[in-house]
Amino acid sequence: MIRSWINVAAMGVLCAAATTVRGQEGPSPVPSDSGQSDPARLEAAVIAVPSGRALSLQEVREETQPDGTLWLRLRYVAPGMTRADRAAVADDFQALCQTDALRYQPQAPVTAAQAVISIAAAPMEFGVSNPEIPQFFEAFRLENGTCIWEAF
Repeated sequence: MIRSWINVAAMGVLCAAATTVRGQEGPSPVPSDSGQSDPARLEAAVIAVPSGRALSLQEVREETQPDGTLWLRLRYVAPGMTRADRAAVADDFQALCQTDALRYQPQAPVTAAQAVISIAAAPMEFGVSNPEIPQFFEAFRLENGTCIWEAF
């Protein structure tokens, strides 16, 4: 398991040059039913997670992989979350993928193939670990309008 996380972290470092970051300026736009960007829809989706936690979006990173595929990294903050809350937020990942990752409009001219979703107890710099701040990850393949969980 740790080896998988090390591989994921190494891939993130290798792809840093091909990364676009959105979200620090506010919620990332997602399309409304009319096809126009509607930032409020992302905020509403974040609040409506199964755990009932109040999540906020820290950022969305677009990473073009060496094979040309696009990965999204959606990073959320759940203030007050502890390591003991892992089971409580488990269903939140699928919900966030369905509501945010599938609807996200990348700046890159390709459709995202993968979404890595993280929830941390506090904002963190990307790629930097802090043993004092719990952080959980899940990865999903985005295919045919669905989120398919990818076990590490």
